[in-house]
Amino acid sequence: MAKRSFTETFGTLYRPEDLATFLDQAFGAAGLPAQLSDPTYKIRIATADGRIVGFAKTGPVAFPGDWPATAVELYQLYVLRDQHGAGIGPALMDWAIATARAGGRTEMILSVFVDNARAIRFYQRYGFVEIGRYVFMVGEQPDDDRIMRLEL
Repeated sequence: MAKRSFTETFGTLYRPEDLATFLDQAFGAAGLPAQLSDPTYKIRIATADGRIVGFAKTGPVAFPGDWPATAVELYQLYVLRDQHGAGIGPALMDWAIATARAGGRTEMILSVFVDNARAIRFYQRYGFVEIGRYVFMVGEQPDDDRIMRLEL
């Protein structure tokens, strides 16, 4: 589901080999599956008709720089395209924020592709504000991302 969602949204932007490298790093054995049993990550899935249609993942802030120990990163909030508008994204975001607050977190950090206007608007509705730029690598291709923060 994670690979499909990323590919639906961004697949046409990358060379096939860069996309494959990224998908393997993020969602292959050493990526998402390994994080499922790591207590520093929190993962929530959304299902519909017996299939996974979305998920959110939070964990330690991985961006370069000095981040407070009480910060948490929203790594992914993915919803399959055919489920957009069904309320899954807001439900996953509400879970991520509530879980962070319950864990004593004071801010949530994320990065978003500069041209992903839909996601940027979504995060802004929750109060996230842009605080910087980040080079997000997809294989060998650098993307221009924005770092956003929500004070909890």
